[in-house]
Amino acid sequence: QVQLVESGGGLVQAGASLRLSCAASGGTLSRYAMGWFRQAPGKEREFVAGISWNGGRTNYPDSVKGRFTASRDNTKNTVYLQMNGLKPEDTAVYYCAADSDFVLSRDEYAYDYWGQGTQVTVSS
Repeated sequence: QVQLVESGGGLVQAGASLRLSCAASGGTLSRYAMGWFRQAPGKEREFVAGISWNGGRTNYPDSVKGRFTASRDNTKNTVYLQMNGLKPEDTAVYYCAADSDFVLSRDEYAYDYWGQGTQVTVSS
């Protein structure tokens, strides 16, 4: 069973950048498509990025397209989310998730394993 641990969150000002990392253990990350989601207080969990098992395909919603970039290094069993031009509305807990079906999905229920999340707070 894969365990996922996110890191890299923090408190930044609007316009700043952060890079989140998601390190996997207990399994080979190259077997999974990976997704990044976020959840703000009082809101539903929201898909923000997806990356195929080999990094060849990515998927983003319009809300973050052009600002967020997902990448992965399967040799390090780690995926990343580079976030540029952060806005106060990006404030949320960010989660990474692994999908064993190799499908690049925006649906949170398609994902089998989840990390514990890392807080990102963007001040105005």
